[in-house]
Amino acid sequence: MAHAKAAGHLTVPNVQALAQTWNESGEQVPERYVRTEQAGDEEVVVGSGIPVVDLGRLLDPQWSEEELRNLGSACQLGFFQLINHGVPDEVIHDMRRDITEFFKLPLETKKVHAQLPDSVEGYGQAFVLSETQKLDWADMIYLMLRPMESRNMRFWPAQPPSLRDSVDRYSTAAANIVSCLLRFMAADMGVEPERLQEMFAGQPQNMRVSYYPPCRQAGKVIGLSPHTDACALTLLLHVNNVQGLQIRRDDGKWLVVDPLDGALIVSIGDTFEILSNGRYRSVEHRAMVHPDKERISAAMFHMPCPSVTIGPLPELVERGARARYKSVCYADFVERFFATKIDGRKSNLDYYRI
Repeated sequence: MAHAKAAGHLTVPNVQALAQTWNESGEQVPERYVRTEQAGDEEVVVGSGIPVVDLGRLLDPQWSEEELRNLGSACQLGFFQLINHGVPDEVIHDMRRDITEFFKLPLETKKVHAQLPDSVEGYGQAFVLSETQKLDWADMIYLMLRPMESRNMRFWPAQPPSLRDSVDRYSTAAANIVSCLLRFMAADMGVEPERLQEMFAGQPQNMRVSYYPPCRQAGKVIGLSPHTDACALTLLLHVNNVQGLQIRRDDGKWLVVDPLDGALIVSIGDTFEILSNGRYRSVEHRAMVHPDKERISAAMFHMPCPSVTIGPLPELVERGARARYKSVCYADFVERFFATKIDGRKSNLDYYRI
């Protein structure tokens, strides 16, 4: 995800409301949600974890050098769990509580913050571009958080009353984490941290909170289609304890990600794969649904400034490496991302490969 402009997406039925009535019926899943590719032809692997990075060790001079190597390896794999990240327990608790309460509100109350036709910001669904495409089994609320002047409070829920403050405090904590990570990632790549700080000035940040209702025929639907994120870094918070995130391995199998208690999941986005000239990887991932439990997650997307040109960092190419990606204005990169239905890596990133 990135900035919130979209190419005239279409309004579709609310999935939470649909699930509440459909799960009690004996009917089949509505045809627009049925995914034939989910009929068991893709292997899913469980019990194999993703790397764990300790931010406390990165900040500790005694362990920083060793943990920096761990961070570099994790970024090359594209996903890792971040522990000792420093976000206060009460900030995470309040965020989880208020998001959960929001999705318990009556549909008409949530619709007060509905999306407008030319934007994904607000309450609704994303990337619905045709009347015939398959739909994800999920609803969402998408907010622009940083810089502060980008906030449109029309889309920020007024209920529960503490939600706006909870989101604001968590937004600040997430931005602080990313500032730390950018500094260490620059060190791992061998570039001056000031270069990344300039690109990310103002700390542009958006959030997508996804609600995946239970589906008694969960094997026939998908919560979020396979995709990569257009941004630079995503921080994912599991709001409840229901697992659903899966990442694509090099062998094509899907790896189930089992979140560590208290950890945040960090993923590398398309922007950082381009900036690193392919050293870091933006990995395809998807979200699955549970047959009888709801799942809620909050993804914080961090990106460079819209006017910045993204391309392989000059320091990396000057060392004799061939540029593997075209350079493009980030605003144009995002526009193309939102104008293309999510379709795995082919939707945007591969377009810029050389």
